[in-house]
Amino acid sequence: MKLQNALTAFDALSQETRLQAFRLLVEAGPQGLAAGAISDALGIPHNTLSFHLTHLSQAKLVTSRKEGRSIIYMANFEQMRDLIAFMVQDCCSSDLARLHQAENADCAVVEIVDCCKPQSVNTES
Repeated sequence: MKLQNALTAFDALSQETRLQAFRLLVEAGPQGLAAGAISDALGIPHNTLSFHLTHLSQAKLVTSRKEGRSIIYMANFEQMRDLIAFMVQDCCSSDLARLHQAENADCAVVEIVDCCKPQSVNTES
């Protein structure tokens, strides 16, 4: 993933409603959710949701399809995997953090070794 694409994705996710909508769509899986169901779940008006989904779509984090009179939104799992891979690609070293395909599932696994473990702080005086 290019730096500019990552920045666009982070910008889209840096707003609370957009992050909640994206997480809801991730939870819904590949079948996605109708815009009305997302609006109801988040308790926000349809026009407000439309504004936020446009941001997520422009960042390529969500896709949509028309089903009858409804628009169904889905998380773009490929873009999400690319963003996660971008985040861990330089974590300590490639030996300590990597993204790989799960053996018996159609998903990716992020594996991070204790390379970035915080140092304990001595609070005793």
